[in-house]
Amino acid sequence: MTRILFLVVLLPQLPGVLCTVTTVGDRTVLAGDSISVPCSYELQYAPNVKYWCQGSMKEFCTSLARTDQPENAPFSKARITIADNPKQYVFTVTMHELKEKDSGWYWCSVEIGGLWSVDITTSLYIRVIQGLSVENNELHAEEGGSVNVQCRYSEKHKENEKRWCRSGDLHFCKVTKNGTFSSKSLDISDNRKDTVTVTLKHLEVRDAGWYFCRAGEHQVPIHVSVIPRSTTTALDVKTQQHLSEVKALDSNRHSVWQSLLTVSGALLLLLTIILVIWMIMEQYKKLPKHRQLDKTEAQFMVCARKTESWKSPY
Repeated sequence: MTRILFLVVLLPQLPGVLCTVTTVGDRTVLAGDSISVPCSYELQYAPNVKYWCQGSMKEFCTSLARTDQPENAPFSKARITIADNPKQYVFTVTMHELKEKDSGWYWCSVEIGGLWSVDITTSLYIRVIQGLSVENNELHAEEGGSVNVQCRYSEKHKENEKRWCRSGDLHFCKVTKNGTFSSKSLDISDNRKDTVTVTLKHLEVRDAGWYFCRAGEHQVPIHVSVIPRSTTTALDVKTQQHLSEVKALDSNRHSVWQSLLTVSGALLLLLTIILVIWMIMEQYKKLPKHRQLDKTEAQFMVCARKTESWKSPY
């Protein structure tokens, strides 16, 4: 009888024991920002009601939003939303315009129902802070390249001036004026809402080191690594440049020789034409003399015949 009673009490608890809801780990968010939390569940609970609650203990947490009554959340519609996607077995909670007082434990929950049933839940801690944050504080770039840093700040620092400083160099601390700063090697742009973007350009090896993004009393460190150009790459570039120069020089020489040969050929042709014309003219000049000589010879022969004819007897 005791065993039967034990099973009657235990069996309703099994769904909560055997099945789970999973979510992301603890989160830290800047005041004024939003956060979205995905809560995954098992396929058999696709039709069940899902809810989001706040409190140190799940048994006494305060429900903030439910999938069956999303419009009745204590937060206004602009501050919290809950949406279930039963095809992918996940519901998503989004909280907007977070304040420091919103810090605390939150629970992703699936309602099982029944007097003796325990809802399936999992928790995470959300910490809302004033300050600065960056997604990646380890940046790498090749020499001559550039890196971009996006420093996000909380609502407290919207009107504060933003600074970009280098560790160990008190003189290297650039301040945004009217939300922007620009130089040959550095650009800073503040959208005056929640993000200041810093771009380091034309990086040299000496630019490697620690930098700080600052707003008010808060700062966040960023480390920049600059990778030197490889010797092989430099040699390849120089070799290509040398080959290009040699090709250009050969091309110029070929053009010069081609021009010289063309001019020489033209001059030779001109000289040949002149020589032929001269020879023709010389031949033409000799023609009258030959004609006169032939005429003289003919007259001489006539006279000789007449003389012979006169001397001969009848």
